[in-house]
Amino acid sequence: MFSKKNPTPFQLAFLGSIILSLPLSIFVFFLKSDLWLALLFLLCSIGITYGVILFVFQLFIHRQIKLIYKLISQTKASKKEDFYYRNILPKKNITEVQLEVEKWADQQKKEIEVLQQNEVFRKEFLQNLSHELKTPIFSIQAYVETLLNGAINNEEVNVKFLQSTSRNIDRLVNLVDDLDEISKLESGELQLYFENFIIQDLLKEVYESLYLQAKEKEIDCTIKKGCESPLLVYADKEKIRQVLTNIIDNAIKYGKKNGSVEASFYKVEGKNTLVEISDNGYGISEEQRIRIFERFYRTDSARSRKIGGSGLGLAICKHIIEAHQQAIHVRSKLDVGTTFGFSLAAGK
Repeated sequence: MFSKKNPTPFQLAFLGSIILSLPLSIFVFFLKSDLWLALLFLLCSIGITYGVILFVFQLFIHRQIKLIYKLISQTKASKKEDFYYRNILPKKNITEVQLEVEKWADQQKKEIEVLQQNEVFRKEFLQNLSHELKTPIFSIQAYVETLLNGAINNEEVNVKFLQSTSRNIDRLVNLVDDLDEISKLESGELQLYFENFIIQDLLKEVYESLYLQAKEKEIDCTIKKGCESPLLVYADKEKIRQVLTNIIDNAIKYGKKNGSVEASFYKVEGKNTLVEISDNGYGISEEQRIRIFERFYRTDSARSRKIGGSGLGLAICKHIIEAHQQAIHVRSKLDVGTTFGFSLAAGK
């Protein structure tokens, strides 16, 4: 059946052959006054013109579509692909090909947008990295130059300057170590060592390691009532220790004095265990929450750099949890508090 909206090359060729053959057949009829001769001429003319027009259409469409697909794929067609272009694609009408090209163009547009976003991220990352490196390097340079200019002989300041230099070197080492670790996590080079362990026991060990920091700010670290029952998880214990340490350390650093940090644990459909770390600190705004896991992103740059840290802790946490094929999330409200949560596979 003829389609007015999306005619095929066969339909167009047939229509064209009739348009060309019918006037000629009528002319033959009036010239010879022989109906059978005119009908025979009409049938022969339709057959010949149909074949010629169809051949021209297919040749034209094949060449044009082949050119389009070469531009799309940006590769030289193999013999198999050339056969596909020649024998299959011409069966599609121009509208169908147009839709495929528009789909390809939309995909290209999305890829360009992703590249542009990555470029913005790359520039921001390099700026942040440069800033993080400059701060300790300039401090080290200033202390060393002061010592070389005579302060090394001043017993009142030489040890103090050397201690400050040592702290800045430690900061650089930690930054490089964190960058190396996050690079390995992103590339999949870092190997995970899975084992069964009780998550509450690991949390208690982390609480003990951060006891002095919590005591200094009079922050109470606890396990939520009803969540004390031991839960077995299957994960890389040391990597999960790192995740818990980063999250709890941040909760203590940026928490309110006389505040609290509370951990809770829940079984999720028997396959996973949900771990949540909550605090009653200052909270994080909605605009900042969507970027909280980016490398070097800080919710309060001045305060964060004064307190210390590489700015990579939460980014590392995210990559560690994702390396376990699990997810990490954050909920927060200003002046109410923040909750970090992540899931782990249940113990085997």
